[in-house]
Amino acid sequence: MFDKYLKKQVEKLLEPAGILINGPNPWDIRVHDNRLFQRLLANGNLGFGEAYMDGWWDCDAIDELFSRILSNRINEKVVTFRLIAGSLIGHLFNLQIPSRAFTVGERHYNTGNDLFTTMLDPGMNYSCAYWENCGTLDEAQQSKLQLVFGKLMLQPDMKVLDIGCGWGGAAKYAAEHYNTEVIGITVSNKQADFARKLCGNLPVSIKHCDYRELGETYDRIYSIGMFEHVGHKNYRHYFKVIKRCLSSEGLFLLHTIGGNESSTSTDPWISKYIFPNSMIPSASQITAAYEGLLVLEDWHVFAHDYYLTLKSWHENVQKNRDRLADRYTNRFFRMWEYYLLSCAGAFHARRLQVWQILLSPKGVTDTFRVPR
Repeated sequence: MFDKYLKKQVEKLLEPAGILINGPNPWDIRVHDNRLFQRLLANGNLGFGEAYMDGWWDCDAIDELFSRILSNRINEKVVTFRLIAGSLIGHLFNLQIPSRAFTVGERHYNTGNDLFTTMLDPGMNYSCAYWENCGTLDEAQQSKLQLVFGKLMLQPDMKVLDIGCGWGGAAKYAAEHYNTEVIGITVSNKQADFARKLCGNLPVSIKHCDYRELGETYDRIYSIGMFEHVGHKNYRHYFKVIKRCLSSEGLFLLHTIGGNESSTSTDPWISKYIFPNSMIPSASQITAAYEGLLVLEDWHVFAHDYYLTLKSWHENVQKNRDRLADRYTNRFFRMWEYYLLSCAGAFHARRLQVWQILLSPKGVTDTFRVPR
């Protein structure tokens, strides 16, 4: 009887989004274990995600399921103690202090280079691609890099800093195509080792360090998909580091996921299983952090492109799952699928954004049409 009552509660919760329990639509939920309902109501997305990892439910279109959940704000109707506690902790404490800076590298980016080489494009770009007039992930990632370096007006012999260089794809592209010297930093030792090999004899140096250790001066600085690990209590300091390291005539490009509303915490499931200590910034948090330090030159939004990117990553993993099966469990694959497709749904619903923000120390005075 209690299971039936809880099922009715969940059905009522999902009704505004047109989501059915054991319904015929690809976004409907097929329940294999009725304990799901109590787990979902008690723990929200943490319980929902863990139940998927445990095989308690399935769905043919998880991205569409989440798009409907988030578009109708159903997630906001399940308020758990963990959610409240996480928000309070994030508000009171700095979870991204230097001693914790390498945690996400160890727990996420060190997951396995075999997984990421399978999932990503040949350039190993683990961030949103730019799909304008592109048909493949590889083309779209190269288009993104051309967009970034076009906005930065990159010129030969410039000294360039890549904050959060990942596996070195962007640094390699800048050195090869623009004849620049690039210094890349990452908090993942496996990324650093891979990037050094990828960049070979190019004028690229890779350092395993935190951004707060930086002190040299650079002609150009860019950061692609790293700001999500900075944390709201460190945003101002982050831009002070940029100001300190950027030449007076320089340019800085920030490529980041963004949220529609300011927050001091992240989703409990994402924090526990994917990106520990992560935080999605809002536009107001970013502008307040650089105000008085840097001048805004451009703000570019292309959220749907991340939906396409995440779907491509998921397709790559699914196509090569048998090849990875010896190293990764079925529970891991379900976790990874939930991560990629639930995030895809968030971008499709426009609850998450992608921003490229171009900043300068004192304002560009010459005529400059920012490329699109």
